[in-house]
Formats: sequence, structure tokens, C-alpha cells
Amino acid sequence: MSIQVTVTETPTYVTVNESNTEVTLNQSDNPITVTMSTDLITALGLATDVTFQPHNTITSGNVQGALEQLADQFFRQSATPTGSNLHEGDLWYNTSTELLHVYREVSTGNYEWHVIAAAGGSSPTSFTLDGGSF
Repeated sequence: MSIQVTVTETPTYVTVNESNTEVTLNQSDNPITVTMSTDLITALGLATDVTFQPHNTITSGNVQGALEQLADQFFRQSATPTGSNLHEGDLWYNTSTELLHVYREVSTGNYEWHVIAAAGGSSPTSFTLDGGSF
């Protein structure tokens, strides 16, 4: 079996152990060790350690936080989503009724789920999504 390792940054040094089952890339104070039995996320580090520039509705600067924020924007379940993590524009696909809903403000400070699409080609109740005051 042959394994190819591509290094896209210049490490201080690369170490391969005697049994050729482990490669260590030592970059400053953050060495990365990859073994034959290590899965990809372990090789890269914890999701909280992988950082990036926040963008659009994702305000977290790391992968773990971004995944949690995305999970709080899209729901796929039979029960109506509730809680403090709901925000205008969130989407919910009701797996029981096969209806897609959007969470929107219907009057000042009052938010509700409204049907915007139905699976199978049937049209949902009349509702216009027009962007309002955005």
C-alpha cells in the first residue's frame, strides 16, 4: 500500500517513524501527526482549532462554531422548532407534512412559521415572501 502526503506549507521538518506508520509535521508550536489509523478530522485537529474569516450570517471564527450556527438556521424535523436560537429567515422542513416554512416577523416582535413550499407539487397556503424592509 502506498500513501502520498502533500505538504502545502513549509514545515520546520518532517519526521517519519521507523515503521513508516506515522508522519509528523512540526510547524512552530503546533505539530501535526498523521498515523495510518488516524481519521482526517483528527489529523487536522479539533474543529474548534480550524479557523477562518467569518462571513455573512456565520459570525464564528472556527469550524465548530460555524457548524453550530448553520444547524441553528435550518431544521428538518416533524416538531415545530422553538427556543431562543430562532431568528427571522430560519427555515424548517416539516418531515410529517412535507412543507417548507420560513420564520418571519408578522407584527412588531411577533414571529411565526409560514409555509413557503410543499413537496410533491401542491401549492402551499397563499403567502408572499417579498423581502419586506430589508
